[in-house]
Amino acid sequence: MRALAGRPKERREAGAFLAEGVRLVEEAYAANCQMRLVLYTDELNERGRELIKKLEDKGVEIEEVESRLLGSLSETETPQGILAVLNDLQLPFPQPPNFILIPDQIRDPGNLGTLLRTADGAGVQAVFLPPETTDAFAPKAVRAGMGAHFRLSIQSKSWEEIQQLTGGLQVFLADMEGQSCWETDLRQPLALIIGGEAEGASQQAQKLASQKMSIPMNGKIESLNAAAAGSVLMFEVVRQRIRNRS
Repeated sequence: MRALAGRPKERREAGAFLAEGVRLVEEAYAANCQMRLVLYTDELNERGRELIKKLEDKGVEIEEVESRLLGSLSETETPQGILAVLNDLQLPFPQPPNFILIPDQIRDPGNLGTLLRTADGAGVQAVFLPPETTDAFAPKAVRAGMGAHFRLSIQSKSWEEIQQLTGGLQVFLADMEGQSCWETDLRQPLALIIGGEAEGASQQAQKLASQKMSIPMNGKIESLNAAAAGSVLMFEVVRQRIRNRS
């Protein structure tokens, strides 16, 4: 479990990842995710104990452990008393797709998790993770996703695969030099590329994009971080499509 918490290679080879806390394990249970093992402590609250009973009834392997042991496995300052090992998820997405997110060179797991959470709320159908983007199933990314991992199709892909999968879609790249998102037609089937916090979008992303799009800024700050910019743009897609339906 320590290896799963720390290294993407271990997660890939094991085909598993961790979910910590009552809320996340509840989300995994509701999504019928396969659980290999659940650890909990006697400090677990009543809501958590009800969840443990449901998992026991479902035949999940469960072990009660000392708080200090669970604390040594947790990456949070205040462990919530429950930690689960989940099998990797391979959720399908509708064909043909009409709303895809591509987080490019996002290195911070918290930012990536926030993007995934927003994508879930905005109705994104799939998230393609190109090379050089951090692992979406790192513990910090899973926590920041707040359950999005159990509802979104999240797939690591090469740029060649992404190009094939986005064929027929308009591909927009978030860029300060692009056309204002308020003046861009986002009602069509599309893929949205959000570049990384430090280096921006990669050359492959810029080559794939058919159009650049920006967020108008009224203040003195030049740009938003990746998670904030992605949130604004994804919900501009939502706004335009809802308005179009009405």
